[in-house]
Amino acid sequence: MLRLHGIIGREGDPALKATLHAVEHHDGVKRLFIPESEAGRRRFRLTTDKGTDCAVSLDRDEDLCDGALLFLDRSRAIIVRFGAQKAWRLRPSDQQSALKLGWNAGNLHWRVRFDGGDLIVLIDGPLADYQARIASLIAEGSVRAIDNAESGR
Repeated sequence: MLRLHGIIGREGDPALKATLHAVEHHDGVKRLFIPESEAGRRRFRLTTDKGTDCAVSLDRDEDLCDGALLFLDRSRAIIVRFGAQKAWRLRPSDQQSALKLGWNAGNLHWRVRFDGGDLIVLIDGPLADYQARIASLIAEGSVRAIDNAESGR
């Protein structure tokens, strides 16, 4: 269990940008999804999207917000997200399309899961940004979106 006390910054802080980018390149960014029922609490225990058990405590004058940074070192970061993880299910039309989709997802550093022949993209920003990156694959019929972003849990 990782004990986390307080907010050390925000995901968008310019001073943290380079460090967060380096951590992200090594797949070290972990997201802690806070359900609405826990949003106002000062102490809670949750697991990140990558399985890290976290015991969080906050001072009275601290309020969590989306993008709050709870932990940062050279190899990992823990960032707060409110609500459930959003996901986008994509289905390639054939093996060649699956390779194209997989190459794009990897090149774009998308966080993904697999379910049979489907690729489930874990959404961290606006869905339109993800759609734009593979618009040509969708337009040519190589990839079909099975459903829009919804809870992946």
